[in-house]
Parts: sequence; C-alpha cells; structure tokens
Amino acid sequence: MESFAAISPKQTEQHQQRIDVINPFTQGIVSSIPTATLTDVEAALISAKHGFEISRKLARYQRANILVATAVIVRQELEAFALLIVSEAGKTIVQARKEVSRCINTLELSAEEAKRLSGEVIPFDSFEGAMGRQGYTHLDPLGIVLAITPFNDPLNLVAHKLGPAVATGNSVILKPSELAPLSAIKLVDAFVRAGLDQQIISVVVGDANIGSTLVCADDIRMVSFTGGMETGKAITCIAGLKKMTMDLGGNAPVIVMADSDLDKAVAATVSGAFWASGQNCIGTQRIFVERSVFDQFSAEFVTQTQLLTVGDPLNEATDIGPMITPEQSARIQSWVADAINQGAILLTGHQRHDNIYTPTVLTKVPTTTALYMQEVFAPVVILEPFDSFDEVIAWANCADYSLHAGIFTADLEVALEAADSLEASGVMINDSSDFRFDAMPFGGYKRGSLGREGVRYAMQEMTQSKVVCFNRS
Repeated sequence: MESFAAISPKQTEQHQQRIDVINPFTQGIVSSIPTATLTDVEAALISAKHGFEISRKLARYQRANILVATAVIVRQELEAFALLIVSEAGKTIVQARKEVSRCINTLELSAEEAKRLSGEVIPFDSFEGAMGRQGYTHLDPLGIVLAITPFNDPLNLVAHKLGPAVATGNSVILKPSELAPLSAIKLVDAFVRAGLDQQIISVVVGDANIGSTLVCADDIRMVSFTGGMETGKAITCIAGLKKMTMDLGGNAPVIVMADSDLDKAVAATVSGAFWASGQNCIGTQRIFVERSVFDQFSAEFVTQTQLLTVGDPLNEATDIGPMITPEQSARIQSWVADAINQGAILLTGHQRHDNIYTPTVLTKVPTTTALYMQEVFAPVVILEPFDSFDEVIAWANCADYSLHAGIFTADLEVALEAADSLEASGVMINDSSDFRFDAMPFGGYKRGSLGREGVRYAMQEMTQSKVVCFNRS
C-alpha cells in the first residue's frame, strides 16, 4: 500500500512506527503502513496550502473532468476496491460491491454539481438608497478542509468528503480510520491518476494525537467529521474558529403500524438492522410494532433473522460478516448481557465467536440500558409493542441524538403526521431507517446537528459567499 502516492507528503522509510491493518475475519495483517508524525502533519499542511492555490484556480469543467475520470478508474477497478473493503472492514463482498457502486455515484454527482454550483443576483434596488447598484454573489472555496472518516464505510464516506471538496476548489487533508485506511488511500491514488495535483489531497494516517494536532491547526478552515458523539464533542472543544460539519451517532426507531404490509416491513427492517453487521449509523435499532400485529411481526422477524448466513465475508452467500474488532464484539456482548440481566427477553442470537456476533433480537428491553438509549453499532435490534400513536412517537424521540427514523403504514395522514412529529433529519416512509441516497441531505438532528452532507449540501458547507456590487449611479 505504500506505493500509493497519497500517503502523507514527504513520508519516508525512516519511520519506525507502523500501523497494522487487520482483517476482521481472519485476524491476519492485510498491510502495514507508516504512522504519521508531527513532521508529517506540518508537511501535509504546507502541501495543502499549495494545493489550495492550485485547486481554487481550476475551472469548473476541469474539476468535473477530474471527478468523472476518478469515477471511471473506480468503476474499472470495482472488484479490487470491493476486495479491499472486505479485507480491512469485514463487509461482505456483496455489500462491498454496493459501496463501491455508491462511491462511483458520489463522484459522478460531485462532477455534475461542480458545474451547477452558483450564486445569485442581488436586487439592490429593493431598498431606497441602494438604487443605481447592481451585483451578484458567487461561492468561493473555504481553503483547507480536514476530513476525518470512520471504518464502517471506508470508501464511500471518504468520497462524500473528497468529491464535494474537489468540486468546490478546496484542498483536503484526509485522516481515515486507522482500522480501515486502505480504501481511502486507494481512492486518493485514483484521484491523482485522474489528473488531480497530488498536493490537493494529502492522507495522514495516525492516532488521536495526530488528529487533535490537525483539528487545532490554524490553517484548517473546516473540519468534516464522521464518527462518534464523544469524539465529535472533543473536536468542537479544541477546534477554535473553524467551520464544522459532523455526522454523529444514531439510534434509529422504526414504527410498524397494523395496516402496513408486514412482509415488506419485516424484510426491510431485517436488512436495516443487520446490514454491515449493524455497524451503520442509520441502522434500524428500535422497532415499535402496533400491539395487534406484534406477535405476528416478531415471529416472522425472528424467523428471517435466523435464516441469515453468518461467516466468511468473501463467501457470496454470507449476509453477516465480522465486527471490526474483538473489543467491539465483546462490548456488544456485554451490553446485551446487561440488558438481559435487567429483564430483557432474548428472542434469538447473542452468540460470539471472536469478531463474529450473531444477529440478535430482544424485547422488553429496559429504557435505562445502554442497549436502548445509546447507539449499538452492532447486529442487535429491539422489538417493542405499542398501543397509541402519541405513545410511540414519544418513545421514538426519547434519544438525545438522531439521524434517521422510519414508519410503515398504508395511511397517508399517519405517514405525514409521523414525518412532522419524528425528531430525525430523515423520515423514511414504508422503508427502513437505513435508506440513504447519496444526493440527499444527510446529517444529525437534536444534539450533534452540525451541517449536512449529501453532495450538493456538502458543497454549500464547503464554500463561502462573496458579494460583488457595482455602483452605476
């Protein structure tokens, strides 16, 4: 992996410290890459400054052409990218291929939006005293964007930061997850092969101290972070005067009304709960089912869960692969055990083998448990019955932070009322909470709501308005 040009500028073979990227399923070493030093951080900042001067001067069509060319390279190497995602993140090969396809779409969307992003004409004569003036706004890039990305979507979530940044003429310092940095490095290499000056995107792989140093750097104009709530809070405390966008944790509720298509609801929520071994910030975590159909729904849900194939992510038939580390699978095993000790009823699952944690379904989970109130980020889902709409909305909204929610119903009025009442940035009607289209706005709700991703929306976050006014009087 060190052949990729994008690893931190001026990194040399003199580095002694290295990060081993571990295959979550085999526990073997996939690659060993140098750990960035503070010298590398300084070099990356210098490179990014030069990169910004180059990037901001690129015409829109040039940025768009580079993004399209990068998408072509990723498409040509789709299987190689997918295999890399499997090896470093543990996604199944089927899920990994879908992530690569989404990455291609994200890059293509960025190319399209690069040509469309514009300002507006200002009606100066709408106020007395401003007559005789004409003017307009346009959107300028911010400068250096620090992009910090997680392990669970190691390619497409990187594309969601790099694509809009390149489209708007910024430069980027990318800090991918230490657990899964290889897909990000390969994507940046694709950008360089597509014609992007290598100073425009730098990759720095390192620990939290390296991340903190970058966050605090005065030359960074924006921090774009996807990760956990606690890390997000820490970033805001030390960043200083910088623009920030953050996609933090979720605890997604899905409501199933008695009039809904139960077969469709079961299929969608099983997928929504267990996709990527549940390591998904918009994954379905709490399912509230109207009491009259609860037994029917839960029986079918458990049956469908038990049919899922668990094991080797390279096997085309596998539905559930490993969690990212043994520590994470041990954590969720402990959370479930604690909930059971407090009265929760286990319906299926709760078996652990190294990084593999079997898909787990519970009911009667106390609301005081971590399993109920925090983001599980694991293949675990809670089923609970409800009696009234107002009651279930209150339950759905009880978490301090939110991303997506969902409701299954045949009643348009109920759907619209839920859309108004659910405290989430996205409400999916007759769909699982984990649906995301890469062009739509995406971000937090309530605590941790800082900006939006989704290509066009991220581009707006990465730019600043400039007014040009001509006095013709």
